[in-house]
Order: sequence, then structure tokens, then C-alpha cells
Amino acid sequence: MQPLDGRTALVTGAGSGIGRACAEALAAAGAKVLVVDIDGDSAREVAGRVGGTAHVVDLAEPRQIEELPADVDIVVNNAGIQTVAPVHEFPPDRFALIQQVMLTAPFLLARRCLPHMYANRWGRLVHVSSVHGVRASPFKAAYVAAKHGIEGLSKVIALEAAPFGVTSNCVAPGYVRTPLVAGQIDDQAARHGIDPDQVVADVFLQRSAIKRLIEPSEVAALVTWLCGDEAGYLTGASLPIDGGWTAS
Repeated sequence: MQPLDGRTALVTGAGSGIGRACAEALAAAGAKVLVVDIDGDSAREVAGRVGGTAHVVDLAEPRQIEELPADVDIVVNNAGIQTVAPVHEFPPDRFALIQQVMLTAPFLLARRCLPHMYANRWGRLVHVSSVHGVRASPFKAAYVAAKHGIEGLSKVIALEAAPFGVTSNCVAPGYVRTPLVAGQIDDQAARHGIDPDQVVADVFLQRSAIKRLIEPSEVAALVTWLCGDEAGYLTGASLPIDGGWTAS
């Protein structure tokens, strides 16, 4: 028997990076995984690898979220996008899109799936937040705002859902070796006027005690543990996996 045998898990942004690692880890723990991603090829490839089901969904479109299955036991809100720009130049439409994908979509998914979890008296919501859910960096107004928002949303869900055996927690990584982080290197190099090769050491890891990027599998291992029965008394928490960044 695997710890998540008989459970169904929905993972957003599961086509790559942390979401892909979560889909693989949850499937290895016995869960049936719904692989949700805007990239259909990636979603289908991951679903094939883990024996799951692909759902090609644009999380910025509420009507598409309403078409996702509601009878799931685990929701992992992972999908994210990024734009780097100073506040006075930040495109308002891009700010709104980031909130829609990274905060409104998790709310809509919780609203859709909680009744099933409540009826079964068991459920897990895990939100992939960030160090930027508790700390700020310049030029990331939308991302930081959305991550702070998901931290608050998770706590509200935790308080409401506790009587029904449902937990809600955040994991808060620092910089993870993902396509999203890779895409920021040139932007940060331009903002700081340094060579792209210096960005990881001098910008990304400057405040981290452990001087390496986090691997997606490390985040997925923590997510998977939070989804198990042994984590049933942990709710409303935000667990840092940041190499000591927030300890300083």
C-alpha cells in the first residue's frame, strides 16, 4: 500500500518545473494525478509518464476552471507566471493577469473542490507560495502581491476547513531550478547591470545560507508529505524551503 492509494490529486502548472515534480511524486505515492497545464503537449507528456489525466486549461479563464473535476482529494496550486518591472512601469494588464492565475484561480479551485472534501471528511490543499510570500524584492510587484495573497487565502481556508478534516498549507521555496527562474536571469542581469552568469550567485542566492538553487524534487517531497495522513494536524502553516533565506 502506498500512502496516497485511492486519492485523486489535481496539480496546476504540472507540465514543468515544480508542478511536474509534484505530479511525479504524488503518483509515486499512489495518487491518481490530474495534470493541469496551459501547454497541452507538456500536460499530456507528464500525464503519460505518471499514468494520470491531462487537462489543458488556461487558469486565467474562470469558465475553464469550472470544467475541471471537482471530486478530488488533493489540490496543489502551483501554476505561476512572472514579470519583472518597476511599479511605475508595470503593465496593468500583466499585473491583473498574474493575480488571476496565481491568486484568483486557487480561490476558484478551492471553492469548487472543498464541498467534495467536506463530504468525505478528508482533503489537502497545498499552495506553492514563495519566499516572496513573506518577503519582498524590487521589480516584482505583481508576483509578490499574489504570493502574499495566497498565504492569506491558505490561512482562511485552514480555519474554515479544519472541522471537516481538511488542511490547507503553503510551501515557500526560494529560487528553484525551473524554467520560470531560468527566464528571469536575463531580466535580472539587465536590471542590475551584471553578467547573466553572476545573477544566480550575486542576486538569487545573495540572501540564502545554502548557496545553490533548490531542486524541484525537494519541493515536491515536502508537498507530498503535506498530503499524507501523517500531516493531518498541520494546517494554516507556511513551510519555508529557502536555504535559510528567511532565517537571516
